[in-house]
Amino acid sequence: MEIASDIRTAPHRHFMIHKPFGYLSQFVCDKKKKKLLGEFHGFPEGTMAIGRLDEGSEGLLLLTTDGKASEFIRSRKVEKEYYAQVDGLISEEALVQLQQGVALRIEGEDYITKPCEARKLDPAPDFPERSRRVRDDRHGPTSWVSITLTEGKNRQVRKMTAAVGFPTLRLIRVRIGNFHLENMAPGQVVEIDTTSLFAQ
Repeated sequence: MEIASDIRTAPHRHFMIHKPFGYLSQFVCDKKKKKLLGEFHGFPEGTMAIGRLDEGSEGLLLLTTDGKASEFIRSRKVEKEYYAQVDGLISEEALVQLQQGVALRIEGEDYITKPCEARKLDPAPDFPERSRRVRDDRHGPTSWVSITLTEGKNRQVRKMTAAVGFPTLRLIRVRIGNFHLENMAPGQVVEIDTTSLFAQ
C-alpha cells in the first residue's frame, strides 16, 4: 500500500513495549496511584499508544510520536493475536462459535463479531507469572486459546470467550501485524524504525 511520504520520512520515533498487568496504556491519568507507561522508559515528548490494552491485560503495545502514524495503523485491518487463558477446558464447539462470530452487547448496542481465527493452544504457552496470580487448578482446570482479530471493540476478547461459556482469566496480546511479543520481558521497550512500522 502506498504511504504518504510525509508519514514515512517524518522525524518521529516508534516503539514496542510489553505492557505488564496492572498498567494503563497511557502516560497521563487524573486518577491517583495508577501505573503508567512512562515508568519504563524515557519516551520522547508526545509519545502515544497506538490502540490500547486494558489495565488487566498484558502484552504487545505499539507507541509512536506521530499522530498520523497512529491513525494510519488503526485505520488498517491489521491482525492482532491474543492468547487467552480461560476458565475450563475450551471445547471444539466454543472454538467454532468464536471463529464464526459471537453476538455481544458492546457500549449499549448489539454487535456480532467478524469471523476470526481461534484455536486451542496445546501445550499451554510458558509466560512469566504475572504480579497478581491467576487462580490455580484447585479451583478447576483452565486452558489457553489463540484468537486473531482484525477489529478491536472494547474488551472484545474477554466478552467473546465469556459469551461462549469460557471466561478469560488472563489475556496477553502476542502480535500486531508483523510485530511479535516473542521473549520480551514485561516492561521491556524496543525502538523500531519507520520502515518496519509501515511494512505491514
